[in-house]
Amino acid sequence: MVSIKDIAKKAGVSISTVSYALNGSPKVTDETCARILAIAKELNYTPNAAARTLKKRESKIIGVFLTDFSGPFYGHLLQGIKEYLNGHDYELIVCSGSQSHRFLPERMIDGAIILDAAFTDEELLQHADRGHKIVVLDRELIHPNINQVLLDNKAGANLAADYVLEKGHRKLYVVAGPQDSYDSDKRLHAVRQTVGRYKDVDCTELPGSFDKESGEKAARCILEAYKEPAAVLCLNDEMAVGVYNTLAESDYRIGEHIHIIGFDNIELSAYVSPRLATIDYSKHKWGALAAEQLLKLIAGEKVEHERIYVTLVRGESVGDA
Repeated sequence: MVSIKDIAKKAGVSISTVSYALNGSPKVTDETCARILAIAKELNYTPNAAARTLKKRESKIIGVFLTDFSGPFYGHLLQGIKEYLNGHDYELIVCSGSQSHRFLPERMIDGAIILDAAFTDEELLQHADRGHKIVVLDRELIHPNINQVLLDNKAGANLAADYVLEKGHRKLYVVAGPQDSYDSDKRLHAVRQTVGRYKDVDCTELPGSFDKESGEKAARCILEAYKEPAAVLCLNDEMAVGVYNTLAESDYRIGEHIHIIGFDNIELSAYVSPRLATIDYSKHKWGALAAEQLLKLIAGEKVEHERIYVTLVRGESVGDA
């Protein structure tokens, strides 16, 4: 790889002169600057981004850390982050896996947006202690260098549970998410609280993984035990779609024999038949707000923790008991 030493040697000038020329400094005459730039082009010189980052202590890059890239959830979230960052002269890289965790301590990025259970709380707090700026979307951490932009999972789960229970349903299944998921934990806890306010509710919790396959597995369990109309509260829409897939192969009708409500309002929810009842919120806004808060942290501005609010989408997948 060509370095500025090579350019300086060919141009017959000092390394500092080459550095000034490459950075557009007025300390170098126009003639010398033009000659140095021509030599750099001739040698196919590419600036060393890592070295520049160490010198300026900024990369103008933000890291977004996700547990994985599967499913339809992340697109709008990442688009919101990207649009805000690009509008403020920042770029983003999307990361997953433990090896990418070194990007923060090695200062390859200026800050991080975390939606990744692979990061432990202790790890994030250590990074924050060293001055790194972080926005978390999936946990509650108190530190001056960490800001929370959290989804109102409790309100959404309350809305979903109230909706089916107010329809008169007393046989209820809840399909949970992964055990290490902050969102699933908050939603499940809220459902339990809501169910506790009603009398004579027979509530069964089934394990899930926030994917279609776990919804299909839960549906098979429900069909095997079916004796009367039941409501199924899936803690995300992908699992609800999995329930749809399995019921489509049975003689039971959604909204009549089995009633389903989801959470997240993914695009597919509007196109399944009958239309899926679900919980809606702006993923684009969530991403944009996370990016805004992180740039404020980096700039040393005061920030407050933020919450993304939710609404109920009524659908024909839930009928009266």
